[in-house]
Amino acid sequence: MPTTPPQPAVERIVPFAGHPLVVGVVPGGSGLVVHTALEWAKALGVDLYFAYVDPSRVSIAEYPDGTVDHVSVDPDTLDEEWRTQESRLTSWLERECADQPVTWHVRYLAGRADRALTHLARTVDASAFIVGAHGVRRSRWRPDEFLNESIAVRLSHHQHRPVLTVPLVVVDWKDRTPWQ
Repeated sequence: MPTTPPQPAVERIVPFAGHPLVVGVVPGGSGLVVHTALEWAKALGVDLYFAYVDPSRVSIAEYPDGTVDHVSVDPDTLDEEWRTQESRLTSWLERECADQPVTWHVRYLAGRADRALTHLARTVDASAFIVGAHGVRRSRWRPDEFLNESIAVRLSHHQHRPVLTVPLVVVDWKDRTPWQ
């Protein structure tokens, strides 16, 4: 018999003070997400956990510090390619976070982004998520694509922490709407 998952409630709020933020990033992605997270972390006096979730890999073990062991979904790929991507991610974050008075960590995760980020947030007892909004990729925007692809939407429907979404593409309201 299926059980109802725990629902958001006042008693489930994780206080912002003293609890880190989980920030979903993409290697070489927008520095705007990183800098927004840095500003929030400075204002709150908390650490940041920058996390990239590699969809071409699957987690095989999860640890209390939020790290995971993972393997490639494709057994024919070189299993060490992810290390190069992790190194690029860390180098990019070092440049973006240079001279910022914030303690930050990098986690290279695997699998489905909303699930991996939720697990990390539970593990580090994060108070909220910060993610970038994906932009309109085609000339015609479709609501079903947004709802199926948006990590922010999936996070907001499958766990109880707030999700701060950083706009990366803005539609000029004087022009036509994205779905026209």
